[in-house]
Amino acid sequence: MEQIICLFGDSITWGAWDPEHGGWGARLRSYFETNNKEIELYNCGISDDTTDGMLKRFDVECAAREPQIIVFAIGINDSRYINTEDNAQTPIDKFQNNFEVLLEKAKKHADKIVCLGLTKVDDSRTAPCPWKPTKFYTDSFVKKYDAKIKEVCQNAGVLFLEMNDLLENSDLEDGLHPNPLGHEKMFLRVKEFLQTNKIVQ
Repeated sequence: MEQIICLFGDSITWGAWDPEHGGWGARLRSYFETNNKEIELYNCGISDDTTDGMLKRFDVECAAREPQIIVFAIGINDSRYINTEDNAQTPIDKFQNNFEVLLEKAKKHADKIVCLGLTKVDDSRTAPCPWKPTKFYTDSFVKKYDAKIKEVCQNAGVLFLEMNDLLENSDLEDGLHPNPLGHEKMFLRVKEFLQTNKIVQ
């Protein structure tokens, strides 16, 4: 029986900075297809997305694709701050509420849900961002939001996959987005987790 997976995330999920294979999500889809798995994978990642943006589109995206499996990889843009540390893109309390609502919605659409933790950033290249000097990504903020995702998942009984320990600075193209090697590492960890936990057959 064919399984449908939807990946929900941002530019890292979408596959930015992986011209070789299109990101960890595309690598996962390619793996399923080349290994004759009856799995249809939709990449619903949108560059610069946050939990606020995802809440606006989530139900519509799910209704159109009817997934049995939902994988979330969202939050790193929520964790950035604008100019000063007291001006987070999404304040941590609001972020927690957004994530709780997303998981409630996901349980109405799919039988299996997985949340990826946040990947690390290289502060020396992302605080501030060269491409948007008003925006700052710092590892301390990323870790705080990552811990909140883990807490919400534990409370909701949803599987959480640690990612913050996976990448080195050399795996980051611009300090934020993984390069092809970084995406390969992410793909391998996600694939193993899905198989070990019998999310996919």
